[in-house]
Amino acid sequence: MRSKGALRIFRGALFAFAVASCAPATSAGRPGEPGSKEASSLELFQQREDRLFTTGYRLVTANARYCERQSLASGLLLHDAESYGDPAAVRRLFGLSGDIGVQSVASGSPAERVGLKQNDTLVAFADAGIEDNFPPTRPGWKRLTQLREQFDQSLSTGQLRLVWRDTDGNERTDAISGVPACTSRFELLDEARAAEADGERVMLGQNFPAFGYSEDEFAAAVAHELAHNLLAHVATLDRLGRTQSNIRLSERDADRLMPWLLHNAGYDPRAAVSFMRRWGPRYGGGLLRKRTHDGWDERVEFIEAEIALLDARIRNHGDADWRTGFSPMLGAGSSQ
Repeated sequence: MRSKGALRIFRGALFAFAVASCAPATSAGRPGEPGSKEASSLELFQQREDRLFTTGYRLVTANARYCERQSLASGLLLHDAESYGDPAAVRRLFGLSGDIGVQSVASGSPAERVGLKQNDTLVAFADAGIEDNFPPTRPGWKRLTQLREQFDQSLSTGQLRLVWRDTDGNERTDAISGVPACTSRFELLDEARAAEADGERVMLGQNFPAFGYSEDEFAAAVAHELAHNLLAHVATLDRLGRTQSNIRLSERDADRLMPWLLHNAGYDPRAAVSFMRRWGPRYGGGLLRKRTHDGWDERVEFIEAEIALLDARIRNHGDADWRTGFSPMLGAGSSQ
């Protein structure tokens, strides 16, 4: 879990519309029929990307009022069958009637409220048919980027009008208005076991251990990476320097902000502690890591101390406004 490892800033459209752009390695081959090893791999990737996306959506929308940087979110994540090695097999596996499929729909989102579901097929938006106006690209992710830019523009100026087809072949039309969200996107990376943040994205490897944890503990892991983005750690480290002590403070601040983000999203803030107790002893050590991170038991102590401050804030003010109630350590003694 680090803010330094992915210091390649991603520019462009943000969380208003998300794109599933990191298909699993098996997609480079030929996905088989349902039940095959290749199909199971694709289904697992979809399952985990859905979990990451829906958890992230819940965190960024629930904390939006406290974020300086906001965008409009639809709660819709798409993927493109043409970006896989065998598009026909992917369409067959997920029951798609075209290339652009729904990878995930966040609970309670505008997309869910109009009836969009996982594995529906996008047909058109804003009177622009997908097949006629957005032909396949090379590399495949470019088409989704083009769609995302157009979706963001529509949401920013009003409503996003969509035409889609469900897995039974029924065509539907409706309009979506975005909801405020902290600006951050969520992406699943193939094979990797790490979790990273780069200022714009939260990225989890498909094999990140927390996928085996409880819902609230998994949300704590996502909240830690999101905290790096919300606290602008990439920009701050650019300004102050990526010394071991500064990186350690950035990690400490991300740990300490976890319970605030969790509380606002309806998760148990103490899951930040239980997550660290599960993850830390096995994955939080190493000589190099100890130079830039506190020991996992020390990290638990910092989180527990922050939970006490959070509880006091709620008792005294009735909210968990981390914008005013949280005191970052990184940069505290430097000129701004």
